[in-house]
Amino acid sequence: MFAVIKTGGKQYRVAANDLLKIEKLEAKVGDIVEIGNVLAHGEGENVTFGAPFVDGALVTAEVVEQGKNRTVIAFKKRRRQNSRRKIGHRQLLTTVRIAEILLGGAKPSKKAAAKPEAKAEAKAPEAKAEVAAEAKAEAAPKEPKAKKEPKAEAAPKEEAKAETVAAPLFKAPKGEPDDLTVIKGIGPVAAKDLAEQGIVTFAQLAKLTDKDVAKIDEHMPFSADQIKDWREQAKELAKK
Repeated sequence: MFAVIKTGGKQYRVAANDLLKIEKLEAKVGDIVEIGNVLAHGEGENVTFGAPFVDGALVTAEVVEQGKNRTVIAFKKRRRQNSRRKIGHRQLLTTVRIAEILLGGAKPSKKAAAKPEAKAEAKAPEAKAEVAAEAKAEAAPKEPKAKKEPKAEAAPKEEAKAETVAAPLFKAPKGEPDDLTVIKGIGPVAAKDLAEQGIVTFAQLAKLTDKDVAKIDEHMPFSADQIKDWREQAKELAKK
């Protein structure tokens, strides 16, 4: 027997024990999920179609894995306008194994996992009880508080905050910085971000190693391809 189901805006033709990847479902690995949008079912030439769904039909599936699809790159360029845009996207997917195809309102042999909303509703009475207990505690007469000792000077706190500030990735050289906005793809905001990390000259960009490129890619909002492109442009500008 086969069935045609609809989930995540797509339609799939499935049979028992089929393994397929569908749009992400909110479930853990090993959970049983129910798909009630059955468009058609049948066996051989005997096929039943719904309008749009078949009444009483249900498909259950076991969650095998939660993962992502391959990266899709969307690149747009306007020639002679110094405009390029590169965006990557990885679609979240859920791998499921079809367990049963049920007809006529039959119930699945395994129960589906409870939805997160049901858990939240179960916790609601406990939360209300805690709020009521806090309200009673606030309504009770308060004892006079003892005077607090004067706070220590704010200087140690300022020193602690200064220590928590992350050090720049590179050490800026002495002398006047170059105008990095001359490089195609580097605007005022990107130039400011690079300067905060110690990159202020064409020579620095030109001498970046692949290891340095990977470090920038990890800590800054720039892709490795962008940085390599800037490095090639910086090599030409550093020669002038």
